Amino acid sequence: MSGHNKWASIKHKKAATDAKKGKVFTKIIREIVVATKESGAQVENNARLRKAIEDAKEANMPQDNIKKAIQRGTGEIPGAIYEEMVYEGYGPAGVALIVEVTTDNKNRTASDIRKMLSSHKGNLGETGCVGWMFGRKGYIIINKSAADEETVMNTALDAGVEDFKSETGSDVYEIITFSQDLETVKNALKEKNIPVVSAEVTMVPQTHIILTGDDAKCMLKLIDALEEHDDVKNVYANFDISSEEMEKLSV
Repeated sequence: MSGHNKWASIKHKKAATDAKKGKVFTKIIREIVVATKESGAQVENNARLRKAIEDAKEANMPQDNIKKAIQRGTGEIPGAIYEEMVYEGYGPAGVALIVEVTTDNKNRTASDIRKMLSSHKGNLGETGCVGWMFGRKGYIIINKSAADEETVMNTALDAGVEDFKSETGSDVYEIITFSQDLETVKNALKEKNIPVVSAEVTMVPQTHIILTGDDAKCMLKLIDALEEHDDVKNVYANFDISSEEMEKLSV
């Protein structure tokens, strides 16, 4: 999930487990196929494909898998035909949700998404019902152990970021950029030898709904269920959970 700070560190710890299940490979391969089909196989001219290949390498995907995914995208070898869809709806306590999927069967996927939402105190809405609550931004995560706050903040601000966050209780710095400035800021950090955990264009909510107790627990289960689905590419939501509440839920 993207656009929610308390989930950031959990998401990246969870990624290692997902990789063992093959979830990461499945989703990256689909992204490579779609990116290639959309804008061609030349990496230098296809930013989306370039990012997908970077993700593949970070996940230790074999080069042969990457090559075959590109060939499926160009039509050199046969494969499933994927469609990209966006679903909007609500989770517990009226939390706004945007779910981006890549699927070869939109009817099956829509049914699955609807069922997951209804099973977790939510419901599927009409197109546009919550999209207006989010803005497309660049989102960068850096481990606090990688560099001191002043160095990271000054480097980010000099590169022209929109916002910098270093919350008490969190083990990461968060940097929000205008979507078109993501690569510029990422490269500025790289020049200062500041390792980036994650850098992506995401949907950042304008406001948050604070969750506690059963609603918080149910929301995290919903996010987990959505992200486990092979067709789901990204999940965005406007909930927030305090560090203290997260500690209670992790017990």
